Amino acid sequence: MKPSSTFKNLVNYTMFAVTGLCTLIAVGILFFILGYLVYNGGKSLSLSFFTNLPAPVGEIGGGMANAIVGSGKVLLLATLIGIPIGFLGGVYLSEYSTQQIAFTIRYITDLLNGVPSIVIGIVIYTVVVHPMGHFSTFAGGVALGVMMIPISVRSTEEFLHAVPQSLREAALALGAPKWKSIVTVVIPAAMRGIISGTMLALARVAGETAPLLFTALGNQFWSPGWNQPSATLPVMIFTYAVAPYEDWHRQAWAAGFVLLTLVLLINITARLALSRGTYVSRG
Repeated sequence: MKPSSTFKNLVNYTMFAVTGLCTLIAVGILFFILGYLVYNGGKSLSLSFFTNLPAPVGEIGGGMANAIVGSGKVLLLATLIGIPIGFLGGVYLSEYSTQQIAFTIRYITDLLNGVPSIVIGIVIYTVVVHPMGHFSTFAGGVALGVMMIPISVRSTEEFLHAVPQSLREAALALGAPKWKSIVTVVIPAAMRGIISGTMLALARVAGETAPLLFTALGNQFWSPGWNQPSATLPVMIFTYAVAPYEDWHRQAWAAGFVLLTLVLLINITARLALSRGTYVSRG
């Protein structure tokens, strides 16, 4: 065997071992975090956690029923705000915009996607909470909805681009106007992917804490309607984790386990939907 060939094989084996080791470390860290959270959170779960309100300071027991409902309300409102705007923006980028306008909008959405969540929380506090004079579920939903917009825009655009151009041409050849071909042919063809992108955007904001500290704030009781401060799981995890009470730490682990399970279920569902809706790129 030539020396050059031996050296190449040595480099190949070395890089294979290094990349494999790095992959193992990355996966190992993930499973360590998941396992640690499942162990500490799973043993802390109980029926009262899902049905009771938080106990007064210093007392043992209680639950986070109000935070679970509050998180659901905030995420629902965020979806109603962020997804329609992101979806329509993605349709415009894919089907109507010129190259220059599309580049500008993509750049802006990418910048918005990179803005720290705490900055978005401060902005929504200034434009929503301060004029209203109080924290609210509505303000929390607006903050998370703004964070969902760029993800929804980009995912919608990408999945619409993946629809073969021949489908558009076939619809136009049958005499359908462009808007009708988009509504009846293009969007249905990409719908599975668009839905999966929407769910990934929802999973992205489900664990955000900083924006909710400036908007929804928190509440130890039930929060009826949309105009009052509301407890959410991420904020309750933060509050309980930094408190000096051992029982609060236990409930923080349980809340983290519930939140992680929710995010994993959303991601798995999105991946399953995406795996069944893959289309070839248009030519």
